[in-house]
Amino acid sequence: MTPEIRTVFQIAGIGLLVAMLHTILKQSGKEEFAHWTTFVGFVAVFLIVIGYVDHLYTEIQRVFLSQ
Repeated sequence: MTPEIRTVFQIAGIGLLVAMLHTILKQSGKEEFAHWTTFVGFVAVFLIVIGYVDHLYTEIQRVFLSQ
């Protein structure tokens, strides 16, 4: 499995886990923890995506600015 596909599955897994935890925490009356769980999941996925955006930006610079 390629690293890109693995990353897509990681992001999907994080989303599924966060959704389940959010639901469980919200039903047990701990809405503040549920919101923090969602926020932490968002930050984790955001950091993964930022790494790929940085790689994309570097590749674009290499292709168009190399002379």
